[in-house]
Amino acid sequence: MLLDLRIALSSLTAHRFRTIMAMLGIFLGALAFTGVQTMGQIMVRKAEMEVEKMGPNLFAIMAGQVRFHRGGGISFRGFSKNMTVGDALAIKAGVPSVLNIAPMAQAAMPIRVKSTTVNGLMTATWPSYQQVRKFYPQEGRFFTLQEQEARQKVVVLGRNIATRLFGTPQGALGELVFIFKAGFRVVGVMEGKGSDLAGVNQDDQVFMPLTTYQRRASNTSYIKGIFIELAEGADMEQVRAASLNVMRKRHALGPGEPDDFSLLEAKETIQLRREALDLMSTLGAIVSTISFAVGGMGILSIMVLLVRTRRKEIGIRRAVGGRRKDIVRQFFLESALMAVVGGGGGVCCCVALLLLFSSFSDYPLILDGAVLVGTLVGSAGLGLAAGAYPAYQASKIEILDVLTG
Repeated sequence: MLLDLRIALSSLTAHRFRTIMAMLGIFLGALAFTGVQTMGQIMVRKAEMEVEKMGPNLFAIMAGQVRFHRGGGISFRGFSKNMTVGDALAIKAGVPSVLNIAPMAQAAMPIRVKSTTVNGLMTATWPSYQQVRKFYPQEGRFFTLQEQEARQKVVVLGRNIATRLFGTPQGALGELVFIFKAGFRVVGVMEGKGSDLAGVNQDDQVFMPLTTYQRRASNTSYIKGIFIELAEGADMEQVRAASLNVMRKRHALGPGEPDDFSLLEAKETIQLRREALDLMSTLGAIVSTISFAVGGMGILSIMVLLVRTRRKEIGIRRAVGGRRKDIVRQFFLESALMAVVGGGGGVCCCVALLLLFSSFSDYPLILDGAVLVGTLVGSAGLGLAAGAYPAYQASKIEILDVLTG
């Protein structure tokens, strides 16, 4: 076996360029297949982690219609201005299993400190927001119920906003920021959270009391949505039905009239993302198959070439006692060797890229052994299949044909 391996390496290195080109297709196929399958798992796990951070029992009612996008993101259209805090209170009173609510309004606003201005997403809400969304201050505190009732001009900054305005999150505490020329005292800075399932960077938000926002900043009474914390084991079908009934009655929607609000579960976004990634995985598998096919054809072509150029070697091996099955084994070994090296290179390259990606992002690192091993086994199998015909050709070479040729 060791002799066969030395012969295989000698033969392949004698045709380096063609060997490398043949392995390149396998390399790209393994890289594409491993990368697509693994990234799909990483994206789904990331979405699950976001749901876990928000709490498994988060439910939301949003004004207008929500549109889901491939990949799991959401956007709003047909935004209605008739959702109010009264709706939130009615939901808490009329829907079973509701533990806590946090109505909220949002608007993009510039935040200024001296000559520095940054754009942030103003999120006006209740103090209960931090419990409902499982999102807490890391420095200082969140605003209180008393500050909300008194419409105090206080804010809690997202971590990115605080860093961009004051250099460090700690340096923001107690300072004034200006929104619409009004000064607001910073009482806290939120923990780092990253992007949520809707693709919103939660660290670029600024939080203020809803009453302050409605009376001092926007002079409006409507809200954008209601975040709801449900009891453990809540019956989601019952919750959705009760929420739908309460909201349609409050908005005086008659039979046949479309809803002017949307009911959302975080798990719905995970399912949509999973479906989108399934499509991506299918397309990736098609591309990988094409790359593998090209690589297989490359191995087949170089092995056929090797049979033609090594007729004398094959004849001599037969003359000194080499059996047909030894010749077949030799060519199978060479084709499998090219495939395994190409596939192994693709898998190793993919693992290196995933390690690099995870080190510079907040995405988890997932290395599925079944995918990695399966890719290597598939590469080897393709190599054996590509080497079958050349091995058959080599085994049919007769000693007399070589000697008289």
